[in-house]
Amino acid sequence: MMNVTQLLEQVKKHPDLDQAGMILCHNGVVRATSQDGRKVTGLRVAVDHDKLNQIIEMKKKLPGIIEILIHINENKDLSVGDDIMYLVVAGDVRNNVLKAFSETLDSIKRTVTRKTEFFG
Repeated sequence: MMNVTQLLEQVKKHPDLDQAGMILCHNGVVRATSQDGRKVTGLRVAVDHDKLNQIIEMKKKLPGIIEILIHINENKDLSVGDDIMYLVVAGDVRNNVLKAFSETLDSIKRTVTRKTEFFG
């Protein structure tokens, strides 16, 4: 099973890593309550891989971005506390990395993933 440490190790092997001044990581986890306050016992995530690949390629073209790596634990029942998604963005300076990170995460959550929550 993939973890954020493995993604960091992978990005650190990038041939242009010497141009990076920042690597930013996200680890999304299953929380115990839904956004509307209901108790959640778990969830399942579906991924549109075509859209995901389009977003990654588009965001890699942003200024200063060296690499974007994503792993999503899809098509399996996840429990509260389980890891849903890892996102790693490497780039030259903080402003460029933060912009790419935010845009990538927002795009994935808006257009790539569909969550099915289980309620207890």
